[in-house]
Amino acid sequence: MQNETVQTIALYTAQIPGAKDSINQESVESQDDTGRFVVDVSQPRLTAYWPSKDLHNGCAVVICPGGGYRGLSVDMEGHAIAKRCITLGISAFVLTYRMPSDKTMDTPQLGPLQDLQQALHVVNSGAKEWHLDPLKIGVMGFSAGGHLASSAAVHYQRPVLPTIDSKLLKPAFQILIYPVISMDPKITHLGSRTLLLGENANSLDTEYFSNDTQINKNSPPAFILHANDDSHVSVDNSLRYYYSLKESQVPVQLLLLPHGGHGFGLHHEYNWFQSLNMWLRLSRLIS
Repeated sequence: MQNETVQTIALYTAQIPGAKDSINQESVESQDDTGRFVVDVSQPRLTAYWPSKDLHNGCAVVICPGGGYRGLSVDMEGHAIAKRCITLGISAFVLTYRMPSDKTMDTPQLGPLQDLQQALHVVNSGAKEWHLDPLKIGVMGFSAGGHLASSAAVHYQRPVLPTIDSKLLKPAFQILIYPVISMDPKITHLGSRTLLLGENANSLDTEYFSNDTQINKNSPPAFILHANDDSHVSVDNSLRYYYSLKESQVPVQLLLLPHGGHGFGLHHEYNWFQSLNMWLRLSRLIS
């Protein structure tokens, strides 16, 4: 594999809007052969992986690791994915986003989305300098990170921060891997819902963050992957999102695996990344 060029990019140049003064308590809660699980993120940042010049094709993706809105599987669902993306010539940005918490932010349910919108703003603003095609900058998310990525895909016209131009927020595409999509108690991942919306989520927040209900004909095209036997995040999340996209005539590819459970990242006997590669090519996002 090529030697990647890695760069850490500050997400905010000044104090984070809506953040409360707090001590940075970010730590690695656990680590195994698949990587680290990081908790208590309060200082968001981007880690950019740049492809070699001979492969660079102008396509870029902001990657949101999963972790149930409690922490982040930063290596297996972040850095490892970025390293695969650059082999396709895609510039990859791993987003270490803040966990929703009333101890660190004024509006917890909007904190992660604010960070992802800020990341899209940073990447789109730097497109010329980094030789990126603004029409080929998308989002990718795993599990709760898939909920976050799909939130950015359906709420791009509603910036969390009024200072951000909504024209810089629309992802060109969305890649969702075993994603949480709905806040409907019947199918949602209850841990993610509770940590994002609180114990007593109101109906407005529940509908707003049930992303299958927020799709329209202008939503970005999607690639969705889920295992039928996922016992943590029901495959019904992906099915609902698929049918909503299909109903709005948004291009979508849904890949269902017969088994694999949840949280497998690239560690699956089926090479789903090869299918993603084909989808990116057929969608003319890479050549």
